[in-house]
Amino acid sequence: MRVIFFGPPGSGKGTQAKLVADKYNITHISTGHILREKLNDEDELSIKLRDIMSSGNLVVDDILNKIIAQKLLNNECKSGFILDGFPRTIPQSEFLLSFLKTKNIDINFIFDFKIDFKVVEKRILIRSKQEKRSDDNLDVIKTRLDKYMEETHPVSKFFREKYSSNYFTIDADQKISQIQKELIKVLKKGEN
Repeated sequence: MRVIFFGPPGSGKGTQAKLVADKYNITHISTGHILREKLNDEDELSIKLRDIMSSGNLVVDDILNKIIAQKLLNNECKSGFILDGFPRTIPQSEFLLSFLKTKNIDINFIFDFKIDFKVVEKRILIRSKQEKRSDDNLDVIKTRLDKYMEETHPVSKFFREKYSSNYFTIDADQKISQIQKELIKVLKKGEN
C-alpha cells in the first residue's frame, strides 16, 4: 500500500499517518521528522536547514527530492509507505511521479486533509508546548499556512486531476478517532 497525505501543518496528517502505518505495517515517511532529525547533525546542511525552518520557509526541492528518493528505495518501503509532507511543490510532484514511474511504483491512495485554519493555529500552539518545538509559534504558523496555500494547496489539485479515482478528501476538523475511522473505511474498500 502506497499512500500520500496532503493537508496544512496541524491538520493531523502526521498523527493519522503514524496510526495507519502501524495498522498496516508500512513505513511512515515524514519529511518534517526527517528534517528535524537532520537538525541534530553538526554540518553545513543542518545549519542551512535550521535557518530555513526557523523562519517557517520550505526546504528547497533538491534537498528534499534526494532525501525522499533514498528513503523510498530502502527495504523498509518495499511493503508500502505513507508520504507525509511530500510533495509540497509542483516541481517536487513532477520529480516524485517521474521517480515512481522509473521504479514501477504506483500510488494507491491520496488523502487531502481539509481543516479550518483557526483550528490549525490552536492545535499547533498546543503541540508546541507539548513537544517543545521552537518552529511552532504564531508567526511561523502563519508563514507556514501562507506557504501551504501558495505552494502546496495547488499540488493537491494537481494530484486530484491525475488520480481522481484514488483521491479522497478528509474532514480534519474532527476528532482523531473519527478521522481514523474515515481513513480505514476507504483503505478497506481499496483492499477489495
